[in-house]
Parts: sequence; C-alpha cells; structure tokens
Amino acid sequence: MINVQKFKYGFNPLLKLLAVTGVLMVSGLAFAQEAGGTEEPALNSGDTAWMLTSTALVLFMTIPGLSLFYAGMVRSKNALSVMMQCFVLTCLITVVWAIYGYSLAFGEGSDWLGDLSKTFMAGVGVDSIKGTIPETVFSMFQLTFAIITPALIVGAFAERMKFSAMLWFMALWVTFVYAPVCHWVWGGGWLGDRGVMDFAGGTVVHINAGVAGLACALVLGKRRGYPGTAMPPHSMVLTLVGAGMLWVGWFGFNAGSELAADGTAGMAMAVTQIATATAALGWMFVEWKIHGKPSALGIASGAVAGLVAITPASGYVGPMGALSIGAASGVGCYLVSVHVKKALGFDDSLDAFGVHGTGGIIGALLTGVFADAALGGSGLKEGITIGDQVLNQSIGVIVTIVYDLIASFMLLKLVDIVIGLRVTGEEESEGLDIALHDERGYNL
Repeated sequence: MINVQKFKYGFNPLLKLLAVTGVLMVSGLAFAQEAGGTEEPALNSGDTAWMLTSTALVLFMTIPGLSLFYAGMVRSKNALSVMMQCFVLTCLITVVWAIYGYSLAFGEGSDWLGDLSKTFMAGVGVDSIKGTIPETVFSMFQLTFAIITPALIVGAFAERMKFSAMLWFMALWVTFVYAPVCHWVWGGGWLGDRGVMDFAGGTVVHINAGVAGLACALVLGKRRGYPGTAMPPHSMVLTLVGAGMLWVGWFGFNAGSELAADGTAGMAMAVTQIATATAALGWMFVEWKIHGKPSALGIASGAVAGLVAITPASGYVGPMGALSIGAASGVGCYLVSVHVKKALGFDDSLDAFGVHGTGGIIGALLTGVFADAALGGSGLKEGITIGDQVLNQSIGVIVTIVYDLIASFMLLKLVDIVIGLRVTGEEESEGLDIALHDERGYNL
C-alpha cells in the first residue's frame, strides 16, 4: 500500500521522481502542441494514395481519352496522325519536364520564372516531401498537366502541321510559355501572389492551350477546301468514348488538385460532375433549338466545355456556382465554336480555342463571383470583394492571353523559317496517316 503521507511530504524518493517526470511530460506535450506549426511536414499515406490515383487519372485523360476524342473528330485519313501526336507529346514533355521543365515551373527562382535548382529532378528523392505527399508524386502529377496542355493544342491545327514542326514547336512552347505561366500562378510567381484563383488549371492549362491553338490556326491557315468542303467527324463512337474517358479522368484533374484526400477534394469532385452535366445539356438544348436536332458531337463538346470551365473554380465554389458556370460555359462555348468561328472565318479544326480558350475564360472570371461565401463558395480572402476578385481574375486572363498569343506567334514563325510548319498540298490531300507515318488508322 502507498504511504500517502510519505508521498505528500516527499519522503518516498521513487514516487517523487515519478511525479516530477509526469509533470515534465505533460508540460512538454503542451509546449509541443503550442509549437506544432514548427513541426516538419509529415507524409500522409491517405493523401499519397489519392494523389497516385489522381496522377494516373490525368494521364488517362491524354492517352487514351483525348487521343480518341480528337481522332474521332477528324477524317479517317488523319485519325492515326492525331493519336500519334498525343502519344508522342506524352513522351516528349516527360523528358523536357524531367530535364528542366519542373525546375522552371516550381523552382524557387523569381516572381517570373523558377530557377534551375531542380534540373534533372535534383533533390527530388524518396524522402523529399511536398505538403503531405512525396515530391516525386507532386512532380509527376504536375507533369500530367504539362502533358495534356500541348496535347489540347493539337485540335487547332489537326490535319495540316508537319510532325517534325509539331515536335519543335511543342518543346519550345512548354519551355517559354507553359512553364512561366505555371510558375506565375502555382509556383510562387506574381499572379498567385496577386491573388489570382486557379484551382486546377483554367488559366495555366485551358486558356494557355486555347490561345496557343488560335495562334496555330491563324499562322497555319485553313485546311484545303475549308469551309466549302464538308469535313465531318469520321467516328462519333470514338469521340464519345474519348469524351467519357475525359470526364472520368477529370476527377483526378480537379479533385486531385487539392493535393489531399479531404472535404475540398470531395466538393471539387461534386461540382465537376454538376457543371459538366449542366454544360452538356446547355449546349445540346441550344443546338436543338437552332438546328432542329440534338447531336452527339454537341453533347460531347458541351460536356468538355463544362469540364474546362469548372476547372479553375472547382476548389472554391459550391453546387450553385457549378450550375451557373456549367450553364454559362455550355451556351458560351457553343456560340464561339459554331457562330463566332464561322463569322471570323478562322479554321480551329477541333475547337481548341472555342472550347478550351472560351471555357477557360468563362470559368476563370466566374470563379471570382461564385467563390464568395454568400453564393455558396468557400469564401474570398478577408477584405476582398467580388469586384476585387473579378478584377484579379481579369488581370490573370488578359496577361495570359497577351503573353501566350505573342510568344506562340513568335515560336511558330521561328519554326516555320527553320523547317517549315505545314505539309504540302499533296500530303494534306492524301492524309497525314500515310504521308507522315506510312501507316493507316484503318486497313479495311
């Protein structure tokens, strides 16, 4: 039995030592809790598992998702060439990213560009952590964004660019356009510091790709016979399959951009589904009203428009914002892709600008509205009004458009001077499958 009197007056050395040790342990625990902000970031296995899955989903968007989506929309003589372009870009951009692209986008550097401290993935090892996930996973997740962005541009110049010219242009474009804009927004650059909100790539990916696609369409000129000769999609089945793959993969794109398996990721997934469905219906009903019949191409294009527009907003808005953004993008992208393109006369073959550029702009601007807590969003920063945030979003949109358009035009002209951009008229008539690859998409 413990002698309470001895413990009370300190006559039991062992019990006294235990009591003092207990007090020190409790005090130490309290101090550790207060100083928790100074603890080293710890790897979270749940977040890591989700990000490994998201990385695979986003890569799935390019091959096979985007490849099939685009292949179905071109003529059969060019189906293989479009898939080949998406496939080779996956390889090319991976190598560029590993050598210096990741460093330019996410290295410390300045407000304008990352440094070369992570060249050849220096310092990105088994034990390096980014937030709660391995930096290897973070860098590969960001790589999948860098892959799909130039692949989206393919839709603007489909059926007429030389394969060699495409490789040179894309390598240069990722270096001088994608990496800097990515750094500005996500890598600690000036647009992010200014408060531009781009959760998953409305500006970095979609406006960037859409504007570059517009530059390609303008510099290369129209396809032979356009618009007088009918150039319908050769396989809407492939396009719908590809659109479905894009839809599924986009959950990794948007919900994965939270970089954690948490409530924000869950909401990002929910609003992605809502906006996509709303935009698909919006495009379909407007087309039905104007042309008399709904088309499979229309509903697929509308779904992609909704996916694009919700991308910058996905981590900031709620269901009401998703419905509004989806409706605006479905109708807006239809009008640009069908009527504005026709009125201006440029040949954006597969509507890279009409869907990705336009949808990215709509989504970026409306993010500034529906992120407000009063409209169901996660809330704007303290002291920032909707007007302030829309202004920030507008600056991000305008700067990206102007820089991208000028840089893309210069890079295209440079490649054209050195090796030429466009295939010959005979090669275009024959089809790029045979002319450039000596293969056919179909051997019937």
